Amino acid sequence: MEKFVINGKTNLKGEVTISGAKNAAVAILPATLLVNGICTIENLPNISDINIYCDILKTLGVKITQTNPNTVIVDTRYVSCIDAPLEMTGKFRASYYLIGALLGRCGRAVVGMPGGCKLGARPIDQHAKAFEALGATVEIGQGKIMATTDHLVGGSIYLDTVSVGATINAILASVLADGTTTIENVAKEPHVVDVANFLNTMGADIHGAGTDIIKINGVKELHGGTYSIVPDQIEAGTFMLAAVATRGDITIKNCITKHLDPLSAKLKEMGANIEEISGDTIRVWCNERPKNVDIKTLPYPGFPTDLQSPMGVVLSTAEGTSMISETIWESRFQYTAELNKMGAKINVQGKVAFFEGVNDLYGSIVSASDLRAGAALVIAGISANGTTEVHNIEYIDRGYEKLEEKLRALGADIQRVKE
Repeated sequence: MEKFVINGKTNLKGEVTISGAKNAAVAILPATLLVNGICTIENLPNISDINIYCDILKTLGVKITQTNPNTVIVDTRYVSCIDAPLEMTGKFRASYYLIGALLGRCGRAVVGMPGGCKLGARPIDQHAKAFEALGATVEIGQGKIMATTDHLVGGSIYLDTVSVGATINAILASVLADGTTTIENVAKEPHVVDVANFLNTMGADIHGAGTDIIKINGVKELHGGTYSIVPDQIEAGTFMLAAVATRGDITIKNCITKHLDPLSAKLKEMGANIEEISGDTIRVWCNERPKNVDIKTLPYPGFPTDLQSPMGVVLSTAEGTSMISETIWESRFQYTAELNKMGAKINVQGKVAFFEGVNDLYGSIVSASDLRAGAALVIAGISANGTTEVHNIEYIDRGYEKLEEKLRALGADIQRVKE
C-alpha cells in the first residue's frame, strides 16, 4: 500500500500535458475484439485500469505488444472466445464493455458484475435491454452477467435513462449485427464519440454519435488500423480546478477546449481567468478568492459528475455559500467528510451539498473513497496549510497517469510513500 504525503501551501504554476482519455480507452480496448486483425492504439493512458484490461484481453487469446508506455499493438486474430475471468472483470466498472464486444464477436459473454469505485449502485438493466433488443438472452446472477445469442439482428433501442455505458455497449453489439440499429436517448459524452470514431476507422458504419440518436448499419467484418485516443477532458478539468484552488496559473496542453466549456463557464462565473490559446491549449489562473456558485451535475454537455469532487475543493474556500446538486451518483459526496477533517464546512443533505467557504484548509490524514475523490483530496492538500497524507491512492492510479510527477513539475511538494 502507498500514500501521498503533501506539504502545502503551494500556488501551482507552469505547463502540463494531458494524457489520453481513460473513459475512452477502457471502451476502445474491448472494442478491438470486434476486429479480426491488428490495431495500433496510440495515446493510451498508462494507468492501472488499462493494465488490467490488457491482462483480461490476453486471457481471451489476444496478443498485446507494448511499443512505448502509451502505445499498444493489439492482435485479435486468434481470440479464443472463452469466458472472461470473473475475478479480474469484477475489479472495475468498465469490464462490462466486454459483453457487447464478445457478443458481437463470439455470440457469448460471461463477465463479473462491475466493481471499481464505490459510487453507489451500478445497474445494468439498460445494457441488458439493448442486448435483448438485438436478439440476445441475458441472465444476471451469482455475481456475473451472461449473454448469449445465435444471431444478432439490428433493431430499435430506446434507453430509459441517459447512460454512457449502455450507449457504448449497444454500439459494440450492433456493429456486426445484420441490418440497421437505431439507438435513441443516448449519451453524448466525448468518449462515446471517440469509441464510434475508432470503430468507423476500422470499417464500421456508425452515424450520429454526439447527437440524440445513433444509427448503426451492420457490416460483415472490421479491419485493423491505427487510432489515437482523444485527450482526457476530466484530467484537463482537474488541472483547471487545481489552478483555481491553489490560486495558481496553469497552461494545459493536449486538450480539446470545446469539451471543457461546461467547466470553463462555471470558472468564469467564479472569477477565474481563462484564456483559450488554441483548440488544444488553455490557460487558467486565479489570483483571488473565487466567488460562490451553484452546480448541478448532468450528462454531457452539462457539468460532469467526474469533476464534482475537485470542484468541491474549490468551493470549500470560495466566498459565501455554494451548492452542488448531484444527479448521477448517489455516493459521490463521500469525499466531503474528508474535506471537513481539513477545516471545510460542508453539509450534505441527500443529493445536495452546501459549502460554506472558509479562508483556509489545513493538512490532515485523509482517505480516497474513489478515483475523483482521491484527486480532489490531493488538490486540497496542495492548497492547504501544513502536511496532508492521502491514503487509498490506488484509486487515483486507476485514472490519472503520473499525477504526482505532473504536479511536482507545477511546483507541488508531493511524494509517493510506502505505508
